[in-house]
Formats: sequence, structure tokens, C-alpha cells
Amino acid sequence: MAKLNITAIILTYNEELHIARCLKNIMQIAEKVYVIDSYSTDKTVELATKAGAQVLQHQWPGNQAQQFNWALQNISIQTQWIFRLDADEYLLPELIEEISNKLPTLDTHITGIVFKRRHIFLGKWIKRGEYPKRILRLFRAGKAVCEQRLMDEHIQLLEGQDMEFENDFVDHNLHTLGWWIDKHNNYSIRDAVETLDIELGILGNASSDKQKTIGQGAASKRDQKHRYTQLPLFWRSSFYFTYRYFLKGGFLEGKEAFLWHFFQGWWYRMLIDAKIYEIKKACGNDKQKIIHYLKNNYHIHLP
Repeated sequence: MAKLNITAIILTYNEELHIARCLKNIMQIAEKVYVIDSYSTDKTVELATKAGAQVLQHQWPGNQAQQFNWALQNISIQTQWIFRLDADEYLLPELIEEISNKLPTLDTHITGIVFKRRHIFLGKWIKRGEYPKRILRLFRAGKAVCEQRLMDEHIQLLEGQDMEFENDFVDHNLHTLGWWIDKHNNYSIRDAVETLDIELGILGNASSDKQKTIGQGAASKRDQKHRYTQLPLFWRSSFYFTYRYFLKGGFLEGKEAFLWHFFQGWWYRMLIDAKIYEIKKACGNDKQKIIHYLKNNYHIHLP
């Protein structure tokens, strides 16, 4: 298959379990592949170099958005298109074929491409409950950046329009369930801060969301999150689990689906609410107290 006019950018830290699979997949169509590594202590850099990627080291700045935008600013990108891909993701053959057929024919006013993402959890594709998630991942060079957020950051078009392709890419992490739980425990405080921002405006993200062109699917999800935030603390996570698992048919897909919806749809959301409760119990709605609390207790430095 001929390479396309695409530069792929992959952010890594200790991704030896996934990086070879990811690179073999994206190198079928990408003319250039950069791995931006945060000084991994495993074999990530060795495997990426062996696979033919160009590896750059950059200290982790605290979130994905800053790291990806650093890459955009410091890589000499010569291609028309840029693909953002995570190390534990890959494109299905049908999507590779679709990109190969459609990308060279697009009008110049199309500056971003939205794909459907499917999740593989404990080896099973979770089809019901929240699939598909639509995410903008491919964009014209110079026409987009990653929006600055602690969590739930998306590619933001600076000009032009997006369009959606039909086929899927896959999020398929091969780590243990214990690793997944540890990761989401770390995510939960950042998601708590984003939720507090919607309510109290401690970051200023909520007020600017409507001006951001992040793809219709991502924008719809963000609107849903704003509505979710208006529901009562703790009760809302139970409602969300019930909606996904029962009303959206998650219960039809076996034990893996139960664990996915329980942990990702209830436990994680409950953990976010618990940390919001902890913060508000200590600080009330005082923005400055919250900022100091996050700095002193969670090492999150807010402006």
C-alpha cells in the first residue's frame, strides 16, 4: 500500500507492550512517524527506533495537550496531514483502505477527519453502552492544535470544516485490570478539576468550549458532560451506569461488558465525585482555596 502525505505523532511513556503494534499499523499509510517519548525506562525507545520511527525526547509537561502541542511546534512537518495516535491504538484494515481512497480527493475546506473509536476491554469489543465515540484525529498541518485541558482534550480546528469517515480505529490496551484501575485513579483528580471548572470556572475552560471546533461527536459528548455536572453528586454516577448498562443494552454482552460499565461508568465517576466532595468539604466554593488545596495535596498547579 502506498504511503500517504501524513505525519503521525505518538506520545509515549513506557509503552513497550504496545508501540511495535501501533507503529507497524500506522506505517502502512504514514509517510513519517514521530514518537515523542517522556524518557521511558522500558524498551519503548529501542522498539520504536527499530521499527523505523523518529524518536524525540521531551520531559512530560503534565498533560497530553501540552506535550502534543510541543510536538507540533518542534517537529519540522513537511506533510499535508497530521495524525494523532496513542500507542495502545491502531487502525482497522477497513479504515486504512478508506483513508487511502478518500484522503487524496478531499477539498481544501476539509481540514479535519473524525473517526469512530471502539474499545477492546479484557479482550472483548464493548459494542453496547457508548460505542461509537467520534473523535477528530487527522487534520491538515497548521490548521489545528490540541486544546489546553487537564483531561478530555481534543484536536481543535483553527479553520475549515471536519468530516466523518465510516470505519473504526481501536483502543486496545494490553495491560492488566490493576494497571487500568491505577491509571484511572490518577485520572480522576484531573477529571474532578475539569468538573469543578464547569461548575465554578476555576480554569476558564467551560466558558470557551462553545468557541471550539472539536468535531460534532466530541462537542456532543462535552455538552452531555455539562448536563451531567448539573445532576446531584454521587447520584449521577449511578444514573449513568444504569443508562449505559441497562437502557443501552450493556448487560447483553457478558462479564467483560459488566466490568467495563461498572468500572468506567460507575466506579470511576463515583471516584471523581468523591474527590469533588473532599475538595468542597475542605474549601467550599472558594476558588482560591481550591487552587491551593489542589497544589498542596495533589500537586496540580493551576494558574
